[in-house]
Amino acid sequence: MYRTALRNVLAHKGRLLMTALAVMLGTAFVAGTMVFSDTFGKAMRDSNSKSYSDVSVQVVDNSAGSTASVKERSEANPVTLTDATVQQLAALPGTASTRGVVSGFTGVADKKGDLVGEAWSAKGANYTPGPDGKDARYPMAEGQGPRTAKEVALDRKTADKAGYKVGDTVRFASNGPVVEARLTGVFTTDDPVVNTGGTLTLFDRATAQQLLLEPGRYSSIVLTTKPGTTQDALLSQVDRQLKPDQQIEVRTGEQLKAEEERMITSGTEGMRSMLLSFAAISLFVGIFIIANTFTMLVAQRTKELALLRAIGASRKQVTRSVLVEALAIGTVSAVAGLVAGVGIGAGLQSLVAALDDGMPTGSLVVKPLTVAVTVVVGILVTVLSALLPALRASRIAPVAAMSSGDQPASQKSLVVRNVIGSLLAAGGIALVAFGAAKGNSDGRMPVAVGALLAVLGVFILLPLLSRPVIALVGPVLGGLFGMPGKLARQNAVRNPRRTAATAAALTIGLALVTGLTVIGASVSSAVDKAVTSAMKADFMVSAANRMDLSDKVPDEIAKAPGVSASSPLTNAYWELNGTSKEITGFNPDSFDKLVSVQLKSGSLAALGKGQLLIDDKVAEKFNATTGSTLNVTVRGANAGALTVGGVYAADDMLGQVMVSNSEVLKRDPQPYLKSVLVKGTDGESEGLRQALKSATGSNPVIEVKSKQDVRDDFSQIITFALNMMYGLLAMSVVVAVLGVINTLAMSVFERKREIGMLRAIGLDRGGIKRMVRLESVVISVFGAGIGVLLGAFTAWAINGTLKSTMPTLTTVLPFGQLLLFLALAGVVGLVAAFWPARRASKLDILASIKTD
Repeated sequence: MYRTALRNVLAHKGRLLMTALAVMLGTAFVAGTMVFSDTFGKAMRDSNSKSYSDVSVQVVDNSAGSTASVKERSEANPVTLTDATVQQLAALPGTASTRGVVSGFTGVADKKGDLVGEAWSAKGANYTPGPDGKDARYPMAEGQGPRTAKEVALDRKTADKAGYKVGDTVRFASNGPVVEARLTGVFTTDDPVVNTGGTLTLFDRATAQQLLLEPGRYSSIVLTTKPGTTQDALLSQVDRQLKPDQQIEVRTGEQLKAEEERMITSGTEGMRSMLLSFAAISLFVGIFIIANTFTMLVAQRTKELALLRAIGASRKQVTRSVLVEALAIGTVSAVAGLVAGVGIGAGLQSLVAALDDGMPTGSLVVKPLTVAVTVVVGILVTVLSALLPALRASRIAPVAAMSSGDQPASQKSLVVRNVIGSLLAAGGIALVAFGAAKGNSDGRMPVAVGALLAVLGVFILLPLLSRPVIALVGPVLGGLFGMPGKLARQNAVRNPRRTAATAAALTIGLALVTGLTVIGASVSSAVDKAVTSAMKADFMVSAANRMDLSDKVPDEIAKAPGVSASSPLTNAYWELNGTSKEITGFNPDSFDKLVSVQLKSGSLAALGKGQLLIDDKVAEKFNATTGSTLNVTVRGANAGALTVGGVYAADDMLGQVMVSNSEVLKRDPQPYLKSVLVKGTDGESEGLRQALKSATGSNPVIEVKSKQDVRDDFSQIITFALNMMYGLLAMSVVVAVLGVINTLAMSVFERKREIGMLRAIGLDRGGIKRMVRLESVVISVFGAGIGVLLGAFTAWAINGTLKSTMPTLTTVLPFGQLLLFLALAGVVGLVAAFWPARRASKLDILASIKTD
């Protein structure tokens, strides 16, 4: 029986090719994910481990990067890191050397005036030369390190991107005005900021302190141990000397390295889990193909299997023979998938390096676990998918099967299937509706379980749904394509199980794609409303690094030509009746020109009278109405009471509580200056944009954005996420296409006699091709249509659970994209049918009619 099984594999290798490809693609995705994540993780760990090679103990002032004023930082944390601290630590018995480090945000402008790189990864630091005049951390490839306030050095990648050479004038900014300095050196470094694509600008110590912190202050101090002293021993000495608190943190180099490795491991594990989930989807789609293939093979070999039973083969032997075939296919496909996966891992690494040349790279890592998981997954998926067809094969009655090559499913089995599918679908829909009605995170579990049950129920019901749905397009096919169209419709519904199994693969892919698309469109619409619905201003001026603007910026903008109205948006946190709330400050005289507020009571003029405007949620929480008073506490001190002058509909841009900027400054002399809204005399124009840039000194750190720019910032994030998901789901679609090709090819083999008879009675080769192609298109569009409906329904349910965090979220159906998905499904069906249709049209008429 085993030899028979292996001979069957070789005899039907053409029919099993698509099955093998489906398994290979799924396992290649698994192997590629594991190889890439292992390789990328090792490269990141190797790169970051160099950052702490010269660190035995590090003392960090966590308040050094805050946006609070110098006075406030000193009051909050009287212990700061200064030259005196460096000397104290240098005198410890276990200290070999100390180094004061200054770091903070520094954005560099290229020769066009634009920011080089991303603001979040733009860093400045101090250059600390030793007795030889060099800083070992930053070896100079060209020139020398900075020595005065008018000199800087740049890392090699930043200098190349911006087109700077030694001797050029460089424009940069931290959290103040633009500064110009001469480039004295270009250096190389293994600093993680640079290795991950960021920029690094070096200053002399005094300049770095002046620009990034304050004179005489350091953000951290690095110590190295003397021979014979352990890092933990030196850590204990530092603890006794400094008595660190929440603001001052002391850690060993090994602790820093271990934490960095944990963060990298966590990140790569998260990436691996996400990629493996999409690999699992591909394998799940492949299950339908494998099961469908073996079901058709068993049906085609009914006489052969019956003969084996008749000459003495037991049911177990027949089952095992089919499973051995699956085992052979799974093993070969999994090994091929492993080889392809190594290539995918290498390709992903090259892609990441091409997209971001700052990302670390290294040699490929292929762990034994990767090999074992890939092979085991491939074999298990194939064998388990073939289990039901194998059991069906064992139940073929020897005598009854001798006269029939195709044993249709009994009416009883279809009834049972339909009942089970109906119960699952109804229960799932009920759970989804229940979870969506809750409107918060409590409904997410019912929605998840309900969506799973509903999807399973619909899959089980696909044979039942195929007949009426495909029947709807019957008249259209007949009218447009004549007899080939009618035959295509009849073939599509002839075997509902087979049609359902073929369509299910596309249903899964389209359900996921549609769900993501609808959720993306809904969230994008909600964010657009939240961010820009209240914005009447033409431009918003803000810092690229999301830090506060200089208090000089609002006056500079107000004086710019073409500005008719402007207002700084300040932010502070006050306690209102004992509850902390974010306060947004506006200028009352220009408020109604810059923002649109939906008042429910009161008047906008209340801002000019020093009164509060609160949103309806805050009003409900405090049981406050227009005329109520709220007690104000700022940093623990009583700041009097303010009257509520109006209540407005909640809006994310406006914040929860609004008050005039003058009232904010009375109680909080150093508020966070978030942005400045600007209205132009002639509306939005490029001239006004340029005038605003010029007014701020063409500062590369300051962004001038229109309402559309603000929209685009958020939509780009959503679009990028969707495109990434589409790319990952593409493998599932490819597997689904293989399933359509496979089913049609095997169907053509099954219907050789029928096709020969059609040719004999006058249907030409073109008609045969059209029949097969139309059948493929009908099945593909049927599966895609069900998938689109399932995806839209699931997206609606998920949106319902997000309303507590996004009140303006409503389900948006992008009909254009959904129709495009259906059209693409039709194209997929057309392409998938190319080879089977061509094969069917070339069948010899007489040989086909003689087929047993």
